[in-house]
Amino acid sequence: MPSSPDLRRVDFSPKDEPLRQDVRLLGDLVGSVIREQGGEDLFQCVEAARHWAIRRREGVEGAAGDLGNVLSGLDADEAAEVIRAFSTYFQVVNLAERVHRIRRGRQYMRDGREPHEGSLAHTVHRLIAEDVPPGRILELFQSSRVEPVFTAHPTESTRRVILDKQERIAQELIHRLDPTRTPHDERVSWSVIRENVTTAWQTEEHPSARPTVADEREHVLYYVTEVLYRILPALHEQLEVALKQAGVGELGASSPLVRPGSWVGGDMDGNPNVDAKTFRQTLQRHRALALHAYQAEISQLADHLTQSASRVRWSEAVSTRTEKYSVWFPEVVHGIPDRMAGMGYRVFLQLVGARLEATRADGDHAYTTPTELAGDIELVVESLRENGGEHAGLFGVTRLLRRIRAFGFHMAALDVRQDARELRDVVADLLGDPEWPTRTPTERTERLHGLLANVASGNGARGTHTSGVMEPSERSGTSKRAARTLDVFAAIREARQRYGPDAIGSYIISMAQDVDDVLTVLWLAVRGGLGSADDMPLDVTPLFETVPDLERAESVLDALFTDPVVAPHLGRRDRRQVVMVGYSDSNKDGGIASARWALQKALQGMADAASRHDVTLTVFHGRGGTVSRGGGAVHRAVSAMPPASIGGRLRLTEQGEVIDAKYGLAPIALRNLERMLGSIVLRTATATSQPDPSEWSALADTVSATARSTYRGLVYEHPRFKDFFRSGTPIDVIERMAIGSRPASRRSKAGVEDLRAIPWVFSWTQCRSMLTGWFGLGSGLEAATRKHGLETMRTAAEEWPFFDALLADVEMVLAKADLDIAALYLDLVPEEARPLFSVVREEFDRTVASVLEIRGAIGLLDSERTLQRSIRLRNPYVDPMNILQVDLLRRWREQDRPDGDLLDALLSTVNGIARGLQNTG
Repeated sequence: MPSSPDLRRVDFSPKDEPLRQDVRLLGDLVGSVIREQGGEDLFQCVEAARHWAIRRREGVEGAAGDLGNVLSGLDADEAAEVIRAFSTYFQVVNLAERVHRIRRGRQYMRDGREPHEGSLAHTVHRLIAEDVPPGRILELFQSSRVEPVFTAHPTESTRRVILDKQERIAQELIHRLDPTRTPHDERVSWSVIRENVTTAWQTEEHPSARPTVADEREHVLYYVTEVLYRILPALHEQLEVALKQAGVGELGASSPLVRPGSWVGGDMDGNPNVDAKTFRQTLQRHRALALHAYQAEISQLADHLTQSASRVRWSEAVSTRTEKYSVWFPEVVHGIPDRMAGMGYRVFLQLVGARLEATRADGDHAYTTPTELAGDIELVVESLRENGGEHAGLFGVTRLLRRIRAFGFHMAALDVRQDARELRDVVADLLGDPEWPTRTPTERTERLHGLLANVASGNGARGTHTSGVMEPSERSGTSKRAARTLDVFAAIREARQRYGPDAIGSYIISMAQDVDDVLTVLWLAVRGGLGSADDMPLDVTPLFETVPDLERAESVLDALFTDPVVAPHLGRRDRRQVVMVGYSDSNKDGGIASARWALQKALQGMADAASRHDVTLTVFHGRGGTVSRGGGAVHRAVSAMPPASIGGRLRLTEQGEVIDAKYGLAPIALRNLERMLGSIVLRTATATSQPDPSEWSALADTVSATARSTYRGLVYEHPRFKDFFRSGTPIDVIERMAIGSRPASRRSKAGVEDLRAIPWVFSWTQCRSMLTGWFGLGSGLEAATRKHGLETMRTAAEEWPFFDALLADVEMVLAKADLDIAALYLDLVPEEARPLFSVVREEFDRTVASVLEIRGAIGLLDSERTLQRSIRLRNPYVDPMNILQVDLLRRWREQDRPDGDLLDALLSTVNGIARGLQNTG
């Protein structure tokens, strides 16, 4: 068993000594809270468990038994309190680590040495070093965009009220970075921190009811409005400074560098709680927040821009627009005191605010588009530049203008998603053809061509004809699922008219397989009244998720781009096509190695297809929070992608627990966006200079084929695997957690095939085997090494970004996994299924050995000492929660899984282990 020494015995580098001090102080504070709130007995039990868990990790003989003795015999309530204690410790340690990242970033900037790696200044320096001309550098940044799309998949197991308290703790820790603080300031900060730790202790961790779509919407919009809205101008400013200091030039009026999106309120896939009503409510809420933010900012600017006519001039354009708006809103002019009447900018901005209020109320003279509002603010920007205002308000007004361009009147574009199989069922209902879902893609395509041709020719434009618009009165007579689907298309039409085209993102077809899936959406859009075939620039996005579907993606796009219906549709969209690739289901289908290689080949193949047909391709990456679902360092993932598949755009999902980890604190969110933007610019810039990885394709084919066979042999082909999985992991607890508005399975079956990837990964993470992040790779690497030679494998790991990224991600998962802890769950597994654990352990050992051999390392994460240290220090504090989870699972299942104290305690273990590992699903 790898040693995991006590915190006091670990060497911290000088740069990390402040983190050690913070963790010590916070640990003492948590101990005081436990003693105060839980009593001396609880405190002593927690201390004893911590002591023996550390000794167990150090290999002390008998420590495992002593740890078991401390924890055995606890009733459900006592176990829950012990778990809460360890979970609280991880809450504050996680925050301390995030704040330390901010501390290190600030220190790096203060030192004034070379640009911080991953910063935009560093990106610009690298481009210059690679002899990229200044004009090309400007072009790269002007055409690049990051589009984080926030989702509400059930991966965030922490309540919003707890997250709010964590944010307040983090803010106080950040305040402590100020070197000018007094002892009184320190006392106040620690008082606030203790208050929030204590109130969090006194707050129920587990919501009594599953969150609604509205709850999830507010959760996601918090990060958009309170973090992204505030930091996006700073991202532009950092880039402008980097370009100016490097002598490259000025960025100019480029398009937004970042545009957020959301699935919350539009993701219908497997979620019966999402429909046209939630879609409309969500867009209304987005609009209200955007307008409110602009009104507040304009009011502040009006108070600030007090320039008087006796001191400065302003442009004729501002004066002319002021006169026009004065006629529209005379009550505003009459309400301006005489002493302020000569403050031209102030008066104009108050009138702009009045027009925004008219927009909010749908009144006369409302702005019809955000472009109109941006035009008014541009007048102020230009006037300030021309009349001595560069240091008298231009900064704030420019920031507002950038926000308007990025967020529009919709704050975040709302995507719609539905399962292709559900859409086929809807078509079957509308056509009265129950055999439709089982017909071949070719048969469905031919029929849909005919239906859409009727629309294009004007036949059946309305009424009961199967090609035309189905009126609301007719929709009520269809099946419930058909009416629900068509109502959403009608809502999209209304939203475009009310909020503008940018408010709506893609219509995503999950589990897409062929051209007929896209044609299905186009036809249903007509039936829902979205538009005729001649004016339907709907962004229809097929999502390829399984390994076989990814392997067919290139040929499907070839057929799609030449389809007689889709080709004209593309023409009306300026030949732009968004295609989504799924990391979660492809991994669940074939294992991590097979999924990653299938994705890599699909990205290159789709880029080739787009190039052949002169289509601008945007790939939407459906990444999850964990490595098993495509998570990990985004900049490393981008560096491994085929350059032609990027094209300056990175659209990716931000899911579950990663939202708070990546966007909860503004400095970390800004750093995250910097690294993503820089990575896509660098990868796009090197599109023609990267070596062709074809020399390693055979190697990857061998790894993938063997790994897939090994993985599927266990997961899908072994007759006892289902029993092994459902009894040897806490999947039954996770299925009972109220952590998302949609069910854990797409369909009401208990098989692996129908289980969503999120609870699938979550359950293996909880039992510490992390099986989904490595199983099969060891066999694949071993087979490839035998066939291609160790030196070839090592060369590929050093020179091929794809292979290096795969090994790095898996190495991190292997370091977090603990098969000795996972073995404890064997007591819960039926006797006949227990031999499968030997298969798992052998493959784990094989994977560790192969990764270390290829990377020429002695231990896992030897090249990532900070992460290695963090994992080793965390493990002893996670172990007691796993031991308790096993015992509680046994008791709960023996009692036939009732609600009550045992389930509540189990839910606490899930939260605590997730915090300790910093991984869920």
